[in-house]
Amino acid sequence: MSWLPMLGLTALPHLGGLYGGYVTRKQVKTWYTTLNKPSWRPPNAAFPIVWTTLYTGMGYGSYLVWKECGGFTEDAVVPLGFYGLQLALNWAWTPIFFGAHKLKMALIEIVMLTGAVGATMVSWYPVNRTASLLLTPYLAWLCLATSLNYCIWRDNPDEDEKEE
Repeated sequence: MSWLPMLGLTALPHLGGLYGGYVTRKQVKTWYTTLNKPSWRPPNAAFPIVWTTLYTGMGYGSYLVWKECGGFTEDAVVPLGFYGLQLALNWAWTPIFFGAHKLKMALIEIVMLTGAVGATMVSWYPVNRTASLLLTPYLAWLCLATSLNYCIWRDNPDEDEKEE
């Protein structure tokens, strides 16, 4: 059963992704279509493909760190703690943006998420370089997503006020 932790830790991020997909599904076809969005935004069909890939990479990276630290040990507290923080922030963004329609709050949240991913990468690097590098596409995507969130917030100034 040595493959069980690898499978479980690799699958874990997808749980939030499934919930996020549930929250997003209706909103992408209704509310999201009413927003002003930049011309350079990726097509909607790209998002599930990208997130499946990113969740798999971060999950497998967490397994590598977990394995290198000997499981949930004292050595794993910082690297897996940062990982847990960024994962919670990741899972929270979709309900804030798509569920609550809070564009400014989502922007603040995704900036914190991006910082948490950077901290996770720094904490993982001395433990397992490959695990840290597996987060590189995620960090790059978050830079794009943060820019997109900013542009949507900037170009839809009344959206946050409508919801209050």
